Amino acid sequence: MSKHHKKHHHEEHVDESWLIPYADLLTLLLALFIILFASSQTDSKKYNAIMQSLNAAFTSGTGFFEMSNVVPMTDPNPGAKKNDGADGQQQNPETPQTPAEQKTEEEKQKALEVAFQEEKRQLEELKQKLDDYIQNNNLSTQLETKLTNDMLMITIRDNALFASGSATVKPEAQALAVSMSNMLAQYPGYNIEVAGHTDNVPISRRDFESNWDLSGVRAMNFMKILLRNTALSPEKFRTIGYGEFQPVDTNDTPEGRAKNRRVEVSIIRNLKPAQSAQVQ
Repeated sequence: MSKHHKKHHHEEHVDESWLIPYADLLTLLLALFIILFASSQTDSKKYNAIMQSLNAAFTSGTGFFEMSNVVPMTDPNPGAKKNDGADGQQQNPETPQTPAEQKTEEEKQKALEVAFQEEKRQLEELKQKLDDYIQNNNLSTQLETKLTNDMLMITIRDNALFASGSATVKPEAQALAVSMSNMLAQYPGYNIEVAGHTDNVPISRRDFESNWDLSGVRAMNFMKILLRNTALSPEKFRTIGYGEFQPVDTNDTPEGRAKNRRVEVSIIRNLKPAQSAQVQ
């Protein structure tokens, strides 16, 4: 009788195999509603989280509701704004300099200031030597010096160097070029420009087609005399002819035209005051 009772109890056990397709159906319905929900949203983070959850659901991984505490559904900091660069990546703010980097930058700025002050001293000293030469030789009506933020400029009237319409340096003017070259040689390291200028009266000589040609040849000939001094570096020199196109006075009077006919020797600064201002 005991055996009969055990057999009867086994036959009354309910078949639960129907739960498997039922669970699959519920899973598909859940996936359908999740997809419908995701398709109505524009947040890329939410969409990616849902897709990860679906993938996990079908691979027996972590589900959407289990990982909802890891991937937030809303922006945790809505006030923050991303600074995207041209490549779409977020740009980090400028990294503060380390104490060592700050020290190196300060040393560079100090060295720049020292170099600027030394250059300023040299050009002021050279200007004083030129002014003394002009005064001692009674050349104040023919030569003039001017120190600017860009250069030390020496202006020489054309009648002190050339005969009218000529580009040949006068023999008596060559002494001036020699003295000037000796002073320039004491201050190497500067680029030097020799520029020729004329008035607007058309040239009537066959060897010069225009005032431009005349101004350029005059600058070249004066530079050649300067470079007879072997202490000067030819690679530091250049010439240019401006012709009549950069006047400093009117061309309507003889006095104005005389000022426009000139040769300018410019000692170009290596450092400008604007560069020095970085360390002020």
